[in-house]
Amino acid sequence: MAHKPVLSVVIPVFNEEESVDILVERLRRVLDDLTIRSEVVFVNDGSRDRTAQKLGAARAKDSRIRVLNLSRNFGHQCAISAGLDRAAGEVCVIMDGDAQDPPELIPKLLAQWKEGFEVVHAVRKERQGETFFKRWTAYGFYRILRMVTDVPISKDAGDFRLMDKKVVQALRAVHERSRFLRGLVTWVGFHQTEVYFVRESRKAGKTKFSLPRMWRFAKDAITSFSVVPLQMATSLGMLFSGAAFLYSLDVLYDHFVTGRTVAGWTSLMIVVLYFGGIQMMFLGVLGEYIGRIFEEVKQRPLYVIDSEEGFD
Repeated sequence: MAHKPVLSVVIPVFNEEESVDILVERLRRVLDDLTIRSEVVFVNDGSRDRTAQKLGAARAKDSRIRVLNLSRNFGHQCAISAGLDRAAGEVCVIMDGDAQDPPELIPKLLAQWKEGFEVVHAVRKERQGETFFKRWTAYGFYRILRMVTDVPISKDAGDFRLMDKKVVQALRAVHERSRFLRGLVTWVGFHQTEVYFVRESRKAGKTKFSLPRMWRFAKDAITSFSVVPLQMATSLGMLFSGAAFLYSLDVLYDHFVTGRTVAGWTSLMIVVLYFGGIQMMFLGVLGEYIGRIFEEVKQRPLYVIDSEEGFD
């Protein structure tokens, strides 16, 4: 127990060979100034560059660093879950591995924890170095998510946050595969607060969050915490059915009263294609939910560990 860390810092990394050394050095300075025992759990999420070698070298210089190598790329959220499963501290901080989340904020997060808060969200009040498109889509995503879910997910908060051990234990009991940890942390409850910071621009490397990955991430977030898309299918189906009924009355009136029936091939095709598109869209929505049910019932593990360094 004397050697058990108080603070665990969990950092998922994927092809971050340019950023690892920068982040390790900044973390080292911050942790050296703290008066508590700490550990840093790096989760190498199947990197194909020299990230594993860089982490091994950092581990050789600092015994506080532990490295968990996954057998392949399982995704950012599963990599975080792997780190949380192995974190031994009384309190845990999650950070991204691109050095954009400032380690210098950790003392401020710890101060809120000591005040009695069990979850401290690091909320981005400014996002440096990001394109207008990225800022605009992120702004819209969080606000749409708040509208369609019952869980009050923090706006503009990423995965950078502090969690008490009891929160980490609650998350370990959640095994769903389509994971959106930002929502799960809010869902488990406990005493939560927010701390604001400026998210820095990248010092090295390139973002691994491509547009397709952002789209999949958004779908996982919405389908994990909301059935609003399914409810929209029902509501719009009733709306269009009512519109079709009114249009049929107009057609019948023209046929039996005015006699102005005209062969309307163009309008007929427009109506058929329009309603056909609506039907296919909502079949796709149903498919998204059914696909997630299919993934869940297989009960595969969230990740597979290839090797580990520094763990007891």
